[in-house]
Amino acid sequence: MPIVAKSGTDYKPAPAGTHSAVCVDVVDLGILAVTYAGETKEQHKIEIVWQIAEDRDDGKPYTIKRRYTCSLHEKASLRRDLESWRGKPFTDEECQGFDIEVLIGVPCMLGVVHNTTAKGTFANPSAIMQLPKGMPKIAPRDYVRVCDRAPDGTAPPNDFGGVTDDDVPF
Repeated sequence: MPIVAKSGTDYKPAPAGTHSAVCVDVVDLGILAVTYAGETKEQHKIEIVWQIAEDRDDGKPYTIKRRYTCSLHEKASLRRDLESWRGKPFTDEECQGFDIEVLIGVPCMLGVVHNTTAKGTFANPSAIMQLPKGMPKIAPRDYVRVCDRAPDGTAPPNDFGGVTDDDVPF
């Protein structure tokens, strides 16, 4: 299968500000080599993806994502953000193993800032908080989790490969 490169982009970042959002995906990026202060080490990385209520020009919701080291160490960004989102600190017992995928479908308030680099302007989460009581939750839409996508990155077909109820032997 070809990998096609294109010149230019029409990427428009999500608007800066505070948005009602919902977590739509947690992606396990695996063990990656990370270099910091001249030292390279391997770290388990994940990416959390949120949708905000505001739509892009094509009618689909904006998504914002952030990469984290998969750690609940007391100094870890993931732990800090999850505690802010939950509105409470982790217990020692929870720090022994917390299933990050339980975040999928959980609403929040998401602070979004724009960061400009040589590659362009990008929308990045700056703060994650609980949704205020009484505020309506948004539902995920028009999103297929990375782990559920076909190898070419598209959504899988909904025809179950042509298998019908008549084909099931029980």
